[in-house]
Amino acid sequence: MSHFIPNKRKIINDPLHGFITVPDELTFDVIEHRYFQRLRRIKQLGFTSMVYPGALHTRFHHALGAMHLMRQAIETLRIKGFRITDDEAAGASLAILLHDVGHGPYSHALENCLVYGMNHEDITVFFLDRLNEEFEGKLETAIRIFKDEYPEKFLHQLISGQLDVDRLDYLMRDSFFTGVSEGVISTDRIIKMLTLVDGEIAVEGKGIYSIEKFVVARRLMYWQVYFHKTVLAAEYTLLNILRRAKYLSERGAQLFATPAFSFFLSNHITADDFRDDRQILELFSQLDDFDIFSAIKVWTSHEDRILSMLSRALVYRNLPRVELQSGPFDDSFVGELKKRQKAQMQLSDEDLDYFIFTGSIANDAYIPFRDKINIVDKQGHISDIAMASDQLNVAILSKTVTKYFICYPKSIGIKEGRSNG
Repeated sequence: MSHFIPNKRKIINDPLHGFITVPDELTFDVIEHRYFQRLRRIKQLGFTSMVYPGALHTRFHHALGAMHLMRQAIETLRIKGFRITDDEAAGASLAILLHDVGHGPYSHALENCLVYGMNHEDITVFFLDRLNEEFEGKLETAIRIFKDEYPEKFLHQLISGQLDVDRLDYLMRDSFFTGVSEGVISTDRIIKMLTLVDGEIAVEGKGIYSIEKFVVARRLMYWQVYFHKTVLAAEYTLLNILRRAKYLSERGAQLFATPAFSFFLSNHITADDFRDDRQILELFSQLDDFDIFSAIKVWTSHEDRILSMLSRALVYRNLPRVELQSGPFDDSFVGELKKRQKAQMQLSDEDLDYFIFTGSIANDAYIPFRDKINIVDKQGHISDIAMASDQLNVAILSKTVTKYFICYPKSIGIKEGRSNG
């Protein structure tokens, strides 16, 4: 009598890369795990769909795409004669597949609202360790590569570096789903041009123009998509909603929330808490975009005036006005806005900060002192992309551009800000 053996070598149809192959049973089982499936319920770009309606793709899409590019990169390096064992290839593939598993709802916006003193990479390590227990130590190599504790440093560079497969996939994917063509890059060509020099990732000289385009695409996508004024307005409104909700929750107010969300609203959770109580990671694994937005929809009619106003602003897309400029905003300008808002809404000085606030954003397209993108010519000479490029000035490539912003309700509109100095 024959026994049916389920086929775990699946193919997934991706709009960017075509058919992505699930290479083995372990990868299939990791993808099927509830920790990874949760990424279907977390949008890659948070509230960016308020500006670009097509930007509804998820971290699940991105993780699969990044895994696909990792496998292509390893195959390219093997063809060029570099030895990469099957264990290393599988480890790198699993590490990039799971690199975002610790992300909270709504991308980076909530990282410091739900947990304290840790980021999504720290939570990812907790998830990796828990998964490694469940899969009986089969993720050991993946964890060492992810944490940059593996001897072959280029494997970690492919996961987290200035030219990693994470960035290659999300630039291409975010460009596709937003329709912003400035983010289009030659992913296939960049991967085909990868090589190793002294055990580290480098790019063959003939790939230099593709790398230049990659750096420019990053800069343009940050201004046009990731730091778009309306996206900033939505994200900071969300942060203020959560700040208000936590303030009320700590004072005993009854707030509608799922059990997992309610736990993080009511408690000050740190990395030590994750280490001391295994149940906290399980609760975090139950959080996704739906928990947050469902609660905010209900809070639109909450008796607390500030919470309900902020919630309505986000749900109904009645977002604050955002102004950007190259220098800090003049104190007198900010003071005038607060004076008008206070008179209009009868708010205390403390509560004004929920509606009028300033901050800054920094765009780092390329940071040469961090981990360089090295170009190697036919003679084997290595140079940083900023020096090797004949099209882009090094100052443009490596300069951090900082812009300052102010958010305030449109109802008190002053058309132009004034900078200090």
